[in-house]
Amino acid sequence: MKNEKLSRREREIMDVLFALGNEATAEEIRERLSDPPSYSAVRAMLAKLEVKEAVRHREKGLRYVYSPTTPRSTARRSAIRKLVHTFFDGSPGQAMTALLNDEKWSKDELEQLAKEIEAARRKP
Repeated sequence: MKNEKLSRREREIMDVLFALGNEATAEEIRERLSDPPSYSAVRAMLAKLEVKEAVRHREKGLRYVYSPTTPRSTARRSAIRKLVHTFFDGSPGQAMTALLNDEKWSKDELEQLAKEIEAARRKP
């Protein structure tokens, strides 16, 4: 992304795109925004996001279909880093402890988490 500084509404649009599977029309995005603005306002924001190189579009019939330029996995890592920095003083351990204490985990999820922890221990 050329400019990572996104407004609250631009961030919300990006969240909707990722939630919809990385591809959506302006109307599909508009329908899922809180307090939805007009269709033309959404199109204007999408145009701004294209200038910022956050999204791109392709034509599908008479409509534009938008998709993020950043892979979901990259966006996920960035969001987690920001969350850990903002709410857990930069400590991934504090974040994991909060998740372990505040969430209900299935036996399979806990086993997978244990495997991931063991793999992290083996990394240099």
